[in-house]
Amino acid sequence: MKLRYRLFALATACLLARSAASQEASSVTSALTRRALALADASEAQVVQWRRYIHEHAELSYQEVQTAAYIAAALAKMPGIDIQTGIAKTGIKAVLRGGKPGPVVALRADMDALPVEEHNDLPFKSTAKGEYLGKPTSIAHVCGHDTHVAMLLGAAQALSTLRAELAGAVVFLFQPAEELGPGPLLSGASAMVEAGVLDNPKVDVVMGQHIGAASPSGTIGYRRGSLMASIDIFRISLKGKGGHGAMPWLSKDPTLAAAEITLALQNIASNQTNPLDGPIVVTVGQLQAGTRFNILPETAEIAGTIRSLSKDNRKIAQESVRTKAKGIAESYSVTAETTIDSSSGYEVLVSDPAATEAVIQALEVATGPGKIKEIRPTMGSEDFGSFGRNIPVVFWILNASPFADRAGAPNHAPEFTIDEGAMRIGVRALVGSTLAYMARSGSAPKPARQP
Repeated sequence: MKLRYRLFALATACLLARSAASQEASSVTSALTRRALALADASEAQVVQWRRYIHEHAELSYQEVQTAAYIAAALAKMPGIDIQTGIAKTGIKAVLRGGKPGPVVALRADMDALPVEEHNDLPFKSTAKGEYLGKPTSIAHVCGHDTHVAMLLGAAQALSTLRAELAGAVVFLFQPAEELGPGPLLSGASAMVEAGVLDNPKVDVVMGQHIGAASPSGTIGYRRGSLMASIDIFRISLKGKGGHGAMPWLSKDPTLAAAEITLALQNIASNQTNPLDGPIVVTVGQLQAGTRFNILPETAEIAGTIRSLSKDNRKIAQESVRTKAKGIAESYSVTAETTIDSSSGYEVLVSDPAATEAVIQALEVATGPGKIKEIRPTMGSEDFGSFGRNIPVVFWILNASPFADRAGAPNHAPEFTIDEGAMRIGVRALVGSTLAYMARSGSAPKPARQP
């Protein structure tokens, strides 16, 4: 009995000591978080200034030379940050090592703009010009990437000030070419991963956010699990035998095959994939053939997208597109060549449930009570998912409608604009989530020693 009592007393003492240590760590963490959020708030005017400069000097994918130089110059003024430029052409990796051991948290912002003429009457309206697909174009930050960069700079500035007290390291990733889309060139996230930005130091989690104007300013939407869809582009080239419209039996008309393939692709989502595993959308955006009304063409082209919130359904759809194109083409005595470059497609963006759970409270502290909510997934796509191939990622939506009573214009619209006041919340979210993840990792129970 005495031995049992001693063992019980020893266990109780250990639990009390662990609880006291945990309370002390929580107190220190809370004080550090309060200071970090105060620094984030104090940076608001500077963040707005950064945003407006980048907005006015918009640049297209993999052309963000001036933007990258501006970012590097701003980072150079922040103590303790090591800067690497020229990653994936124009990307930047900046590392801030804290004064204490702990996890490595990466924070990402995308830098590129779109080939769109802005319609907003702003004093810092974009007047940038460039070339897109061989033609001159206006360029504008109508997807909000200018704000992403400015908010990440604000977070870097705040965390730099507290570097001696950070339990871990922070990697700031300024990414090019998110708007590039699937194609022969890798988009910025995949290119940065291939360049090794998640190593040296080895990153434990990557966090990011995207601004939008669909909901009241200063609120945040998050999700545990699949948040944004993958996207793959498919192209089907059909080849037959041309002829005269009056004598179709002497030709092998690829337009008939193209029409039937287009219709057949519509039953992939309804009949061949499991909706409980995640939604999928297969759409045809291009169907082209012929040059004249009375000439049966020799070739036809189909192009479209596969979007999915399920990795398994994504694979099923890819294979089904190939199978249907080949089988239907053969039934019309024409050939079909299908290309789907899944290596360049955007992956399903899965916000890791455990990592997301670790930062939910920090997001609410950033916004204020009752201003965060778990949202439904979207079939829109983001290349941020590429960072989550082998490590957890966390992604959230920062709402910034410029109107108090309604939604603003959607991302990519010429009229897209945001309430700049929401950027303060975005900086707070990045800083608070970083510290929350570090605190959770530092307070995780250690494995018991074996006797």
